[in-house]
Amino acid sequence: MKTLIWWARRDLRLTDNAALTWALTHADAIVPAFVLDPVLLSSPDLAPGRVAFLYGGLRALDADLRARGSRLIVRRGDPTEELSRLARETGAAGVVAEEDPWPYARRRDARVAAELPLRLTAGLTVHPAGDIRKGDGAPYTVFTPYSRAWKALPLPSRSELLPAPVRLATPPDLAGLPISERSAPFPPGEAEAERRLHAFSAGPQAPIARYDDDRNRLDLAGTSALSPYLRFGMISARRAAVAALDATAATRKGAETWLNELIWREFYMAILFHYPAVLEEAFRPELRRIPWVDDDSDFAAWCAGETGYPVVDAAMRQLVQTGWMHNRGRMIAASFLVKDLLIDWRRGERFFMQHLVDGDPAANNGGWQWTAGVGTDAAPYFRIFNPELQARRFDPEGDYIRRWVPELARVPAAHIHAPAGMPLDQQRASGCIIGRDYPAPIVDHAWARARTLAAYRSEP
Repeated sequence: MKTLIWWARRDLRLTDNAALTWALTHADAIVPAFVLDPVLLSSPDLAPGRVAFLYGGLRALDADLRARGSRLIVRRGDPTEELSRLARETGAAGVVAEEDPWPYARRRDARVAAELPLRLTAGLTVHPAGDIRKGDGAPYTVFTPYSRAWKALPLPSRSELLPAPVRLATPPDLAGLPISERSAPFPPGEAEAERRLHAFSAGPQAPIARYDDDRNRLDLAGTSALSPYLRFGMISARRAAVAALDATAATRKGAETWLNELIWREFYMAILFHYPAVLEEAFRPELRRIPWVDDDSDFAAWCAGETGYPVVDAAMRQLVQTGWMHNRGRMIAASFLVKDLLIDWRRGERFFMQHLVDGDPAANNGGWQWTAGVGTDAAPYFRIFNPELQARRFDPEGDYIRRWVPELARVPAAHIHAPAGMPLDQQRASGCIIGRDYPAPIVDHAWARARTLAAYRSEP
């Protein structure tokens, strides 16, 4: 009887799982396994909430496997050593896993493949990260032509999604580790991911219909909030794309806009696959030596949500308290750090990775380089968000600000976006004295904008 190890990594699901399906069609028995890698668990970029969400996802996957007569074997240690040991224990002929374009993952997989037969399948993205190229074979570095090429390839339909197995045969009496009980900031698991996708995309009145209009509104629940589930593969990228394509007939504009967001995720995966150095430096060589100010006290104020710019502070407090931040908030907070405070974008990138439940090396790096204007297909360096105007546009009544910055709860809408300009009598009436109850702005935006433009234009 042939046995294969299904090595789960970023595919903590049973439905539409290419690696699991391949294993089931090529073996009589499957050993579902997850390896807790000490290299990753000791990383300075680790977010406690992300680990908790992962552990919750492992518990949910184990429960789904047990319902099918199997279970998840969890080991802790070097992946090559642990998988080799598991193969000896079970007599497994090899390992099947979903490919991952992250540089560390590729090095890890190469080490495993040197010791064990390793089969890698697609599945992390709709189209594999290295597949979409120009006619001359070069990778795309601009989103729009990449997205056209992406859409020109065959797209999945609902009938092509791979079903979850009814039962799995797994060798008994395998030693494993208990899965840590940690409270996750999002309900983990495949069932919750599917529930959220259905609530977001099914029916003409679903939020996806208004996504094009609502997705940037900080004060509305206008996004899918599926990013943590996509991060760990509790739902497949193909399943999300199918939902967008199915919704297109009834809600064309919103569905197409959401599909584009999924394509941005794949674009950044492709950039990381072709240009792994972006994790260490700017994609654009001419912007690798910007004379950053890197003031530590300014950075600390940004991290704590104490900059005196309410929308920035609300976004940062949402991140620290929940492990998630609205995408418009991410752009505003990132722009403020880089272009108002002139702090190296890599410091902000790391802080986000240390807190985001959905922290993904490709998407996080791509977003920061885009906002900083130093990456592929980036916003021009002279595009500098005005935080007050951004807040007025995307949180018009200040509801998002009041939720996360309670010191400003009684400040009227006329002053909520720039409370430092509020007359003293109104400060007293609202119970918020600027400089005492809430900080004055740590930098003047107009002055900071001029400083940043000069820094980006300067020759080092």
